[in-house]
Amino acid sequence: MKRAINELLQGPKSPNREFVQGITFGEVYAMAAQLRAVLGERRPKQYVCLAAESKAVMAAALLASLAGGPPLLLPFSFSTGALAQLHQATGFSTAISGAAREYPASVRVIRPQPPEEMEAEMMRIPGGADASPRAELLKIFTGGTTGAPQFWSKTAENLFSEGFFLAQHFKVGNKDCILATVPPYHIYGLLFSVILPLVSSATVVAASPSFPGEIMEATEEHEVTILVSVPAHYRVLRDKKLSEEDTLRLAFSSAGMLDADDNLAFGRANGAGVVEVYGSTETGGIATRNRSRGEELFTPFPTISWKIVEDRLAVRSPYVSPDLPVDGDGYFLAGDRVEAHGRQFALLGRADSVTKVGGKRVDLEEIAQLIKANEGVTDCVVLALPETGGREHLIGALIQGEDADLEAIQRKLAEALEPYALPRRLKKVGQLPMTQNGKYDLPAIAQLLEE
Repeated sequence: MKRAINELLQGPKSPNREFVQGITFGEVYAMAAQLRAVLGERRPKQYVCLAAESKAVMAAALLASLAGGPPLLLPFSFSTGALAQLHQATGFSTAISGAAREYPASVRVIRPQPPEEMEAEMMRIPGGADASPRAELLKIFTGGTTGAPQFWSKTAENLFSEGFFLAQHFKVGNKDCILATVPPYHIYGLLFSVILPLVSSATVVAASPSFPGEIMEATEEHEVTILVSVPAHYRVLRDKKLSEEDTLRLAFSSAGMLDADDNLAFGRANGAGVVEVYGSTETGGIATRNRSRGEELFTPFPTISWKIVEDRLAVRSPYVSPDLPVDGDGYFLAGDRVEAHGRQFALLGRADSVTKVGGKRVDLEEIAQLIKANEGVTDCVVLALPETGGREHLIGALIQGEDADLEAIQRKLAEALEPYALPRRLKKVGQLPMTQNGKYDLPAIAQLLEE
């Protein structure tokens, strides 16, 4: 890994190739050299806030940190509130920003720009004595959809070894153009739309469109070969042909389970089924499946070791954050229940999807699957809501689907479940609340169920 990082820091393989529209790989490296010189050496507990939406600037900042510059802080949002929260938690004194944002007066703001003229010397990033694959490269500040915001540390090896693996495993190279509908300041977008193109010499589309028409227009205009998206976007794209030129060869989905019918419909329309990537911010990627090819089980990456401990998945991986606890053999116990099938596994749901009602175990994922089987239901989230003034829970289900028949659903649930497991709050909406990175907005869903 150290050799691969050193080769990456030597300079771009294709300096005149566009990284994003209007900015070449050579200019990305020139910006990285500038940032490395301005930011100086890595110092203990000195972090730089990376609040730039530009994929080129983000790539340059990563290269500067990789070469021994200060580690970076990645906010979950660039809102004034999120940046203030991050500053309060870390006290960062420097920020890399591509736009005018509000920072405390004490914060130095750097806005890097590609040089007007570029020489080969400008592409050489000066290295630092602390440059190492095991050095902390980034702290990811998550929004905390299931609780308080958290920090997850990522080393250079965590991020770049996964990027190099993806490039090799999926044969991503300088003939590819990547379009991501997820923002680059979330781990999935960062990995697939900043790090992957950086290590593979692929071009990436600058924008992150989210509406169907915008996605189709960008795919056609840029002759996109790889689409990186989330289940909510594949739902609205399922029957749409993205490009008349049939340039698309790969599609990825993460940040939640992709509906099998959505995968099949997208594959029929575009000739490329969707590769579901299973993993998390803290663990990195773990496994994939493509149900348009009949793959119902997940196949772990060959770089991953795994085992099952009391029905839960445990992984040993170079992508796992050093913040996570591991056993004596280096395995982290994840929060998902799985079932082994040879060298593959089936996901059975979250371990924390099992709650207690009236002292009896209730599987929330089982209830969600029963509801999704009903006509008119396109999606569903089932939550355990706290009872007022007590330690017990009541079950609530928010259903996506204007045509869903709540009374019919209640009758079918009553036939399949014990009385204590029946949802006491059942509501339907046109669209489930989602976060910017395509995950369910659980606090917003809970609020809707509690109203």
